[in-house]
Amino acid sequence: MRTLAATLVIATCWTIAATPAAQAQNSDQKTAAKQQVLWDKLESQIREIDRNLDGVMGVAIEDLTTGQKFFLHEDEVFPQASSIKIAVLAELYHQAQLSGQGASGKARLADLYTVEAKDMVQDSDIMLGLTPGVTRVTNRDLATMMIAVSDNSATNVLIDRLGMENVNALLHSLGLTHTRLRRKMMEVKAASEGRENVSTPREMMTLLEQIYRGKVLNKEMTDDFFKMLATHKDSAISRDLPEGVRSADKPGELEAVRTDSGIVFADKRPYVISVMTTYLHNEHDGADAIARISVAAYSMFERLGKGSEYGRVVSTSNGSNVH
Repeated sequence: MRTLAATLVIATCWTIAATPAAQAQNSDQKTAAKQQVLWDKLESQIREIDRNLDGVMGVAIEDLTTGQKFFLHEDEVFPQASSIKIAVLAELYHQAQLSGQGASGKARLADLYTVEAKDMVQDSDIMLGLTPGVTRVTNRDLATMMIAVSDNSATNVLIDRLGMENVNALLHSLGLTHTRLRRKMMEVKAASEGRENVSTPREMMTLLEQIYRGKVLNKEMTDDFFKMLATHKDSAISRDLPEGVRSADKPGELEAVRTDSGIVFADKRPYVISVMTTYLHNEHDGADAIARISVAAYSMFERLGKGSEYGRVVSTSNGSNVH
């Protein structure tokens, strides 16, 4: 009897001790179920946008808090246009970090360059206004021009200084087998021969996610990378987001192609978003589709970031309505 009594006491104690954990697990499961409803609705919105687009679309979205993802045609290879400049920027910061660690022959952000007439190509709003043989700029200056106004001459100079093979080596080291820089900007002959700059929604998402998590750069370089990528610019991802929302992205435009990839720093719920479109009958429709997906994604992540486990939002504007 004493053995039975002792067993009952131990079992009772175990049940009491386990109850809070079991309750917490049950609560987490209910929260996840409610949040999954939001993900399901986002999926429905994206698929509706895709159905109405006269073209081909790929999407990859990742919640950087939980790792949950949404994919649509995520492994299809798309032309990147200027979105490939994200990879060029990543290699610039990668080399700058190696240089700071004592590696020789690597580019530094402060390295100077004298602008030359042979550098100039179309769609170079800043470089074309500089004085060849006189104006000196740093690699950081070139990167700012590349990201903020998508200056193609600045991009080509950076590609030459970094080495196209080094950009691709970095991508390969990260396991990105479909993302490649194959030509400089405005090389129409190379593009016509099939040497297009390409990636997939999943791989561009992965590149940004790995940089965000510090797997490519140290914290200082990571922070500066996203500060540079968040330089104000016209982009489909940020176009219709609320004022003040930080978006570190790079859009791309080619005939029949619109792309945009980046990280949106929604309050307490940052996320990666990559949307690529091609075979577009109307390029404006491609940009509009990206903008609509961006707004839908932000709407969900904003609520996830602000809401409690029950979805309640408590703010100064509604605090007086607590009942």
